[in-house]
Amino acid sequence: MKNLALGIAIGIYLTGCAAPSSPTTGYQPVMAQQGKDVIWVPTPDSLLIKMLETAQVTSKDLVYDLGAGDGKIAIEAARRYGARAVGIEFDPQMADHARQNAKNAGVADKVTIITGDIFVEDFSQATVVTLYLLPSLNGKLHPTLLNMKPGTRIVSNTFTIGSWSPDKTFYGDSGTVGYFWVVPAKVNGFWRLSGIPGFDQATISIVQKSQEFHADFTPQGKAFQRIEGRLNGTTITFSYADAQGAVQTFSGEVVGDRFTGTLKGDPSVQITGSR
Repeated sequence: MKNLALGIAIGIYLTGCAAPSSPTTGYQPVMAQQGKDVIWVPTPDSLLIKMLETAQVTSKDLVYDLGAGDGKIAIEAARRYGARAVGIEFDPQMADHARQNAKNAGVADKVTIITGDIFVEDFSQATVVTLYLLPSLNGKLHPTLLNMKPGTRIVSNTFTIGSWSPDKTFYGDSGTVGYFWVVPAKVNGFWRLSGIPGFDQATISIVQKSQEFHADFTPQGKAFQRIEGRLNGTTITFSYADAQGAVQTFSGEVVGDRFTGTLKGDPSVQITGSR
């Protein structure tokens, strides 16, 4: 399965689950064997399945497993869901072992194991990223992950990612825990709004922190309102007080420098924002 050290509190991260030795090389990974900045410790099957379920992996996905170990996460994503999967593993012997495991599982056509460094290899095309890394390594990856395509799903075994609050926390057996994020669209800045009932024009000035934001919502000729909002990938949601003082909730989709959507209480309303 994946990588990381559970109760071993020093600079490490794990990599996959125990697997039979390769019939071609006889290589067998050993629990807690030393790797690059890490040791190898198996991940519980129950949490692996929860990770893939929470990310809602399908056959349309490209899953990247960072620190692939024996390849178990990549193999399971392909075997169970039909996804294409790529594992990045630094140790050449472990990477060869993972490739053999993919062949043995009958998914070598869907699973690629790269012998490489997760901080060097390009995984920007992933739709799902799986992690089992210590906080220090997750923190180092934080900017790269947050800059991935909006809507990319990220799941981590045991550890969070820097200051990025997870969208969801989930649990496997025996108290194991995982975290889930969706990469948000970037909406920081000044937007002009049109189509809001009761207001000829309005603006919204957004200060974004990951998937959450606060903003000054200013209808033309009216005092501004301080509002809160949230992003789920490319979906943006916020509430404001209309001309009668009633709370209205907007939900729309962000595409580049434009978002469009409707009001929860009146889907016939079409509101547009543009930078």
